[in-house]
Amino acid sequence: MPGRRLNQQDRQRIAAGLADGLSYAEIARRLDRPTTTITREVARNGGPTGYRPQQAHQATLQRARRGTPAPPPAAAPAGSTVEQEIIEMAVRSGMPRTAARVHHDLMLSEDGRRTAGELARRLNVSPASVSVAVNYLVQHGYARRERDPRRRRDIYVIDNDAWYHSVVISRRQTIETVRATMAAAESFGLDSPVGQRLSKTAAFLEHVSLDMIESADRWRSLLA
Repeated sequence: MPGRRLNQQDRQRIAAGLADGLSYAEIARRLDRPTTTITREVARNGGPTGYRPQQAHQATLQRARRGTPAPPPAAAPAGSTVEQEIIEMAVRSGMPRTAARVHHDLMLSEDGRRTAGELARRLNVSPASVSVAVNYLVQHGYARRERDPRRRRDIYVIDNDAWYHSVVISRRQTIETVRATMAAAESFGLDSPVGQRLSKTAAFLEHVSLDMIESADRWRSLLA
C-alpha cells in the first residue's frame, strides 16, 4: 500500500524496529513501504537514536492542519542516512548492531573518547547494552578502556592504532583456528580425504594471516 500515509501504529512499529536494531530496509519491508519512506520519516523526526513515534505523529498532524509540508531536510537527514549505511556495513561484516553503533559514535567523537553514560544517552540504549557492546569492541581491538581515577569511571577510547590492534587480534584468533584445524586433520589422519582437506585449510589460513600481519606492520605508519 505505497500510497497510504503512515499512521500512529506504523510509527510505533518503526520505533520498535529501530529499538531492535533493524535496518531501514527491513522496517520498510515489514510495513510494506518503500525504504525511502522510512528514511524520510526517521530523518525528519529525530534520527535513528531520537525517533519518538508519538511526537512524530503529532508533528505530522500539526503540519497537515497548517497545510504546510515537512521542514526541508537539513544536514541531519543526509548525515543520518549515511551513518545508518556505515553501521549497516559493519553489521553485515559480522559486528553486533549495538557494538557497531558504539564504534561509529566513538569514531565521530572529537577526541575519540566517551563515557558509558554519554554513549547510553547519545544512542538511547541501556548502560548494560553499552557494556556488552564495549566488551565486544575491546575484545576485538576496536577500542580500549581507560580508568578515570578521580571520578571512578571507565572511559572508552578509540585511537589511530585501533585498527592495527584489531588486525593483530584477528590474526591471533586465526592462528588459534589454524592449530585447532591441524589437530583435527591429524586426528582424522593426514592421508585421509578429510585430513587432507583440513590440513590444506589450515595452511591457507596460516599464510593469509601471515600476509595480513606483515601488511599491517608495513603500513602502520599511516596511522601515526
